[in-house]
Amino acid sequence: MRVSLAPSHLRYRAPPGDRPQTAAPLLAPAGARVVLGGGRDAPGLAQPIAPGPTTLFGPRGATLADADGPLFVCDTGHHRLLIWRRAPDEDDAPADLLIGQPDFFREGRNAKAEIGAATLNVPSGVSAADGVLAVADAWNHRVLIWHGYPDASNRPADVVVGQADFRGGLANRGADSSRADTLNWCYGVTLAEGRLIVADTGNRRVLIWNEIPERNGASADIALGQRDMTTRDENAGGAVGALGMRWPHAIAVADQTILVADAGDNRVMAWRGWPEASGALCAYVFGQPDFAGQDHNRCAYYPTAAAMNMPYGVCVAEKRLIVADTANSRLIGFDWTDLGMGASASRLAGQRDFSDKGDNRWAPVARDSLCWPYGVSARGSTLAIADSGNNRVLLWELAP
Repeated sequence: MRVSLAPSHLRYRAPPGDRPQTAAPLLAPAGARVVLGGGRDAPGLAQPIAPGPTTLFGPRGATLADADGPLFVCDTGHHRLLIWRRAPDEDDAPADLLIGQPDFFREGRNAKAEIGAATLNVPSGVSAADGVLAVADAWNHRVLIWHGYPDASNRPADVVVGQADFRGGLANRGADSSRADTLNWCYGVTLAEGRLIVADTGNRRVLIWNEIPERNGASADIALGQRDMTTRDENAGGAVGALGMRWPHAIAVADQTILVADAGDNRVMAWRGWPEASGALCAYVFGQPDFAGQDHNRCAYYPTAAAMNMPYGVCVAEKRLIVADTANSRLIGFDWTDLGMGASASRLAGQRDFSDKGDNRWAPVARDSLCWPYGVSARGSTLAIADSGNNRVLLWELAP
C-alpha cells in the first residue's frame, strides 16, 4: 500500500502560475458508492491482506457484467477471481464465489498445484459480455474463457487460448518467437462486438480474434503493434510511432474505434474501424503531442490535462473516454467528440487538479482518492475501479 503522510507544505504541487483550468469532476464528488477490500480498523490504516471473502491484494481488474451484476474481480496478489452474484451495495461485502483457490482462505500460484482449467497465476484482466467471461491469466500466458458465467466456485473454464490445452503455462509455449496462437504476459482482455481482444503485453502487441474462440489454442486473426504474427519487438523494432507499442495493457472499443493503453509509451493509441490485416497504423494518439512522443508526463515532472504517466487502464462510459493514469494516481476523462491527436482531458478524479500527482494525494486513503489504479471498466453510469495500491475495488458513479 502506497500512503504518504507528508504535511501540506511538503506535498508536490505545480506553481500557481503554471496550473491549468480547473478540472470538471469525472466521478461523484462524495467518493465511491461501495468500497470492497478496503475496510479499515482505524482511519488511514489498512486491514491485513490475508485471503478471505472480503479482502483483496493488489487487484488489477474488475468488471460488472450488467448494472446489477455479477461483479468479477481479479484478486491478483491472491491468484484468484472473486465473484459477487449481484453488484454489492455495502462496503466490504463478501464475495459469493471464487475461482483459483480451494477456498477463500488459501492463496498461491495455481493453488500451489498443477496448472488446470480452474487455476490462476497473476490474473490481471477480466471482461464479461453476453454470458461470456474472459480472464487474462497473465503469468500462465493464457486467456481462460467461460461460455456462461460461473455459477459455482472453481467451475472449470471451457476454452483456453495462448496454450494448446489447460496444462500449458509457458510463454509463447516455450518458443523464442511469437505465433498467432501464443501469448506472453497477457495482461488485458476485452470482449466487444463478438470479438476477443487481448493485450499480449510481453509480445508488444494486441491480438484480435474475430469470433470468440470455442476451441482450445485457437489462433488470432489480426495483430496490432507488429507487422506480422511472429515478431515481438518493442515498438515494432524501430522508433516509437503509429505502428508499434511498448507495453500494451488494456483495450476499449466504442463507435468502431479501438483504444489501447500503451503504458510503456505513456499514451493511448486509437484505430478507427476494425483493421483487416496485421500491422495497421493507429489513427492518432493522446497522452503525447504526436506519434513520436514517448516520455512520461511529456518529459515533465508534473502532469497536465494532456500528459500521462504509465496509463494501464481504459474504458468508455456514456460518451466519455476514461483512462487510468496509473503512475499519476488519477483517472482522467475525455469527451468522446474531443478525441484526436494530443487531446486534453476535461474531467478528473483522484486529484484536485490536472497538475497534481501523488498516491492518495499524499494523504491517508479516502473514498475519493486513488493509489495506482490499474484497471477501470464501466457498466452504465457505474465504474468498477481496481485501485491496486490501496488493495481495493471501488464502485463509483459518474458525475453529471
